Amino acid sequence: MTMTQADGLPLPSTWRPLRLQTLVLLRWLAVSGQAIGVLFVAFGLGFPVPLVQCFALIGLSAGVNLWLVFHLGDSHQPTSRAAASQIVFDLLQLAGLLALTGGLHNPFSLLLLAPVSVSASTLPQRVTIALAALAVVLASILSVWHLPLPWEPTERIVFNRIYVIGIWVSIICGVVFISAYTMRVAHDARQIADALAATELALSRMERLSALDGLAAAAAHELGTPLSTIALAAKEMRADAEPGSDLADDVELIIAQAARCRAILAKLRNLGSEGDDPFAAVPLTDLLAEVARPHEGRGKAILFYYEKSSGPPPVFPRGVGLLYGLGNLIENASDFARTTVRIEAAWDHDAVSVSITDDGPGFALELIARLGEPYLTSRPRDPHGPDANKPGGLGLGVFIAKTLLERTGGRLAFENIAPDGHARARIVWPRKAIEAENPAV
Repeated sequence: MTMTQADGLPLPSTWRPLRLQTLVLLRWLAVSGQAIGVLFVAFGLGFPVPLVQCFALIGLSAGVNLWLVFHLGDSHQPTSRAAASQIVFDLLQLAGLLALTGGLHNPFSLLLLAPVSVSASTLPQRVTIALAALAVVLASILSVWHLPLPWEPTERIVFNRIYVIGIWVSIICGVVFISAYTMRVAHDARQIADALAATELALSRMERLSALDGLAAAAAHELGTPLSTIALAAKEMRADAEPGSDLADDVELIIAQAARCRAILAKLRNLGSEGDDPFAAVPLTDLLAEVARPHEGRGKAILFYYEKSSGPPPVFPRGVGLLYGLGNLIENASDFARTTVRIEAAWDHDAVSVSITDDGPGFALELIARLGEPYLTSRPRDPHGPDANKPGGLGLGVFIAKTLLERTGGRLAFENIAPDGHARARIVWPRKAIEAENPAV
């Protein structure tokens, strides 16, 4: 699979709305807390509280929970609209309870932030924005319309208007900040989850292709013997047939088709010629040549430079992840190069490094530190190059390459090389980690 294909993987979204069980559990917690709070203020502190109205609202919330549990079941998966409607109910119920117990004067008015936070972490952005707007409207209403805060009957508590405005502003700021922050964190988490799912899918496809290569080579080997027998029998028949007869023509056709079958089987055997075991160990130089081979006919020169002063090249496990990760980087360099891709390898007793450099426009300076994040596109193609109109680039494919290479123990870094600003991707492995027979590669 190429990097461009990786950028367009048909993945199902990892986003899922809230489970009904979660909504029900959160509402039971709210019902318990509200009931305990009202009872404590009324009987523990002895403050006057409109118990009937308060418990009517609390009972309504409990009744909704019971109806959901008995009619839908805990395992029900509500749609985003259904989940949003339940959060709207929770906001309205909480606002009604606050209106009966002091409005924004009530220290528990900060709980208006809770439903919005739940929405921001689990529901689509447009839903969260609507719920945040509703919370702001409710806070504004509670700032001017509410029953008095339960207090000592013999004392009168007066809140300064500026203080109330400050509470209102703080709640609005909290709604906006928590919504924006939680939405951003949840969005990043979903992107990472989607990208990791794409990585696993790409690796799975590569492993299946490697397995098919081995099966094709085995099939070619098994078919070789009966095909040779057919060819031998046909040649014996040709010796007995009269030249120019229909039988002679048919025999020649059989011999020609047998030769064609042998050529096809030879190609199938070549699919597995690099080792039936996809995790066979190969020298680094051979591995790089194998990975670069599919990109050599794209009009860009691929040059290899090896530092041979440190002994023979290290032996790498020929793993699917390693092949895919290096292949993505080489393809990316070939996409953006004007004329040349340079692949350099160096090694000593402690470390092994591979650098892939192209003579293209380089990385965008403001984004170079973020390269390897999923869905990040930062490099313009050469407008005069053969790939100028090719879509994609430096998006999910580089994230997949980075993830797979780091699983092998390597560290991937990107830089622009002075003075021309050409792009370079450099991977460094501890030699002991990569040269061992590492099944995770």
